[in-house]
Amino acid sequence: MKEQLEKIYQNASCDLEKVSSIAELEEIRGKYLSRKGEFNEIKKNLKNLSDEDKRVVGALANEITQKLESALRAKHDEFYKKELDEKLKQERIDITLPGKFTSQGREHLLTSTTNEIVSIFQSLGFSVVPKEHSPEVETEYYNFDALNVPKDHPARDVQDTFYTELASNVVLRSQTSGAQIHAMEGKNPPIRVIAPGRVYRNENINARKNNFFHQIEGLYVDKGVTFGDLKGVLNEFIRIYFGASRPTRFRNSFFPFTEPSAEIDVQCIMCEGKGCKICSGTGWLEILGAGMVDPNVLRGVGIDPDVYSGFAFGMGVERLAMLKYAVDDIRLFFNNDERFLKQF
Repeated sequence: MKEQLEKIYQNASCDLEKVSSIAELEEIRGKYLSRKGEFNEIKKNLKNLSDEDKRVVGALANEITQKLESALRAKHDEFYKKELDEKLKQERIDITLPGKFTSQGREHLLTSTTNEIVSIFQSLGFSVVPKEHSPEVETEYYNFDALNVPKDHPARDVQDTFYTELASNVVLRSQTSGAQIHAMEGKNPPIRVIAPGRVYRNENINARKNNFFHQIEGLYVDKGVTFGDLKGVLNEFIRIYFGASRPTRFRNSFFPFTEPSAEIDVQCIMCEGKGCKICSGTGWLEILGAGMVDPNVLRGVGIDPDVYSGFAFGMGVERLAMLKYAVDDIRLFFNNDERFLKQF
């Protein structure tokens, strides 16, 4: 039996010299060391030997088994390292090569401008009106009637307002001012809110105007609110947004839902004189309209104008962005030209 063990070991050693892969190693392991392998078959016959022969043959069988397992592990490590080196060589990456640039999306200039304006007014104590109180599709009541706009007002004509087919009194809102009414209905002052959103007007498109654009509406109602408070809030906003060096002016104006009313202009930074297409050569560009909330508007939502007063304002986001970033054509915001958008 000793001769059989030594013969099997010699055969296994010869087989190991011929292997060329890990897969062939596993075949040898199965042939000699598995439960049905040759060494295990001999161990099964140890029970037929005397006690002395069992000790001698058993010790030899264990010794040969350990030597063979050691040789198998050594071969396995050798082939594994070789295969790993070949794989790494094939999959080698030259880290000195320049990487491929993948462009990333970013906020549109109008979005970042809106967020900046909202942030400024939030720092001044205003909160944002919930979206359900500032819908883009409105009834004439919220877009006109509740804002003290007469039935015969030119703004209600189809030439200025987009009417929908949902119903004869349903429009695409022409101003964010309707959010004022939603914000005041069923509420008790003090009320201090802003409402950003898109608005739509049936206008000719040019460098200064588009048939849809973005506004931010503001409203403050409380006891003792004055026009001085309005000027203070708007001047502070302009100072933060533009910086103290940007000249501004307040002009008398008229809006059906405010009395007295004013328009606020900012000095044009792209002005080329009489031929300037942005300010029409005036040197100024209107950025917002404002005024004290008309008593009729307050009464309409159940707020007593003898006790409370308030101011409201509405500003154009595009105008503000144009003046801050020297954009000379409002259409650039909507053309999706990457050469323009990547600048911001």
